[in-house]
Amino acid sequence: MIDRYTREEMERIWTLENRFRKWLDVEIAVCEAMAEEGIIPMDAVERIKEKADFSVQRILEIEKETRHDVIAFINNVSEYIGPDSRFFHMGLTSSDILDTSFALLLRDASYLIIDGMKELMEVIKDKAFEYKHTPMIGRSHGVHAEPITFGLKLALWYSEMDRNLKRLEEALNVISYGKISGAVGTYANVPPQVEERVMKKLGLKRPKISTQIIQRDRHAHYFATLAIVAGSMEKIAVEIRHLQRTEVLEVEEPFAKGQKGSSAMPHKKNPILCENISGLARIVRANAISAMENMALWHERDISHSSVERVIGPDSTILVDFMIHRLKGIIAGIVVHPENMRKNLNLTKGLIFSQQVMLMLMKKGLERQKAYNMVQRNALKVWNEGIDFKSTLLQDKEILEYLDPEEIEMVFDLKYHLRYVDHIFERVFS
Repeated sequence: MIDRYTREEMERIWTLENRFRKWLDVEIAVCEAMAEEGIIPMDAVERIKEKADFSVQRILEIEKETRHDVIAFINNVSEYIGPDSRFFHMGLTSSDILDTSFALLLRDASYLIIDGMKELMEVIKDKAFEYKHTPMIGRSHGVHAEPITFGLKLALWYSEMDRNLKRLEEALNVISYGKISGAVGTYANVPPQVEERVMKKLGLKRPKISTQIIQRDRHAHYFATLAIVAGSMEKIAVEIRHLQRTEVLEVEEPFAKGQKGSSAMPHKKNPILCENISGLARIVRANAISAMENMALWHERDISHSSVERVIGPDSTILVDFMIHRLKGIIAGIVVHPENMRKNLNLTKGLIFSQQVMLMLMKKGLERQKAYNMVQRNALKVWNEGIDFKSTLLQDKEILEYLDPEEIEMVFDLKYHLRYVDHIFERVFS
């Protein structure tokens, strides 16, 4: 079954309505903190809280004239508040509101991404145990190497996603900082105690020092983390795409009833879901570069970062959330062909056991290079003549000087390669 992306919570986070609501949450928290510090009257704050509201349409209308979204917002809210609006946004600068609310938006988005990552990991774990002992060929350089199990491949994905979960939690911590320190961060018109109270109310932390903005290394860290997460998902998607190739066909992404693969070729079942993940990962990576470019601003700030973040904030969080849930659906509905895995294991006629032959010869006292050459000589016969590797060994008089037929037979045993699968699973899932 292919999941449909219906994460309305993530989409709602980045609506104008919710963005302005977060601005208002910050402004109200500042008013409350100022009243608690005795800077403005408490009864005025109560009236502000009761009356404060906004209209998205009205803000956009005012912004056409002011060319400044925060001023448009303040003017619109002031229309609701009335005379007490003189206490609203008092002593603040726009970035006090913008940066603090951006932290709130990224935090809410991160909660959803982290929850999704945990769900994805559970699906991967279930599949890992289902195919724990399903043997398949391991590949290096795209060439058959030695046997593994499909469960081991899934366990590897799980372990990487576990690291990504920790990265996401760290990135959430790094980004969860706001500031109420005024135009250049000196608290000239709003004391530090107000900032401390506001951050406690909002569940954020305060930096040791800020300018007019929160420094963008925090955001670079955050978006770089999203890029790493996207890269891990692309890695899995690329693996599935390779395994779905016609000449391999060990694994397929789910193919829905009524789905079409090609307008020209009715037989096609293309890995479009995985290819979609690969493509979206490129966007998330590019956005991380943009976040890094935002670190170098002029003096105490400019606003060259602002236009960038209005794009990469929603885009990267929505895309990563989408990719997580798409990959979860792919893994949950993955089609596995154990019979093809077994067939492909035997495709090279036993060559995958060549290292064991070499090691057994070395145990008999041969130098490594001599043993290597003896085994390679027989392996090349298999490549060039298409004969069976075991048969070539049993016909090689020099090999038989060191190994008897029973010892050669022992080499061709999958159990030797897979005897530590349980041990690895214990380490990954303990």
